[in-house]
Amino acid sequence: MSEIKLEKSWLSVLKGEFDKDYMKSLRQFLLDEKKSGKTVYPPSNEIFAAFDHTPFDRVKVVILGQDPYHGPGQAHGLSFSVKKGVRTPPSLLNMYKELERDLGIPIADHGFLESWADQGVLLLNSVLTVVQATAGAHQKRGWEEFTDAAVSALNEGRENLVFMLWGSYAQKKGKVIDRNRHLVLTSPHPSPLSAHRGFIGNGHFSKANAYLEQHHKTPINWSVNN
Repeated sequence: MSEIKLEKSWLSVLKGEFDKDYMKSLRQFLLDEKKSGKTVYPPSNEIFAAFDHTPFDRVKVVILGQDPYHGPGQAHGLSFSVKKGVRTPPSLLNMYKELERDLGIPIADHGFLESWADQGVLLLNSVLTVVQATAGAHQKRGWEEFTDAAVSALNEGRENLVFMLWGSYAQKKGKVIDRNRHLVLTSPHPSPLSAHRGFIGNGHFSKANAYLEQHHKTPINWSVNN
């Protein structure tokens, strides 16, 4: 992690985190994981990709995930996203189904969400690394504290953002968000286990765009087909 540089606008609000004990411990933990021969995802240069693609001042929407994908070639630093050529994961497929129902956007043939990130959708996982084939391997090692700081910085330093909190994990992480200052949208998670208990039909994508337009911001083009 020592060679990774956080995007400058994010660094200006989070630089204090890198001097804290938890981050020093996390850095050493990641070094030890790699020295022991474990395969850690995503690659080092993509750990902070969500911040790189969506600078602090350009965030409009925040979609909170939990862990990176732990299969080969999947995780690349944006929550829910996989690069082109990688099979679209089930949760993302359900997101596409809701987009089709909500906004009439045809289901994409890939799962690469970089175009969302570049428009101001912060695709932020709570934990930013994982070990191959081991879900949750890097939970409670410090990443949660770092991403909590990012959410708090957005809550306090920006206005009229949209937070999409899907499932109890994301909703708990988003408890700090000021509902008078931002739009907070909650529903079950899009995973196959819960999508049909209220994720499908939540209308979050159209609600987000209506709120952005109401506050004189350009809405998100949620299509990734182009």
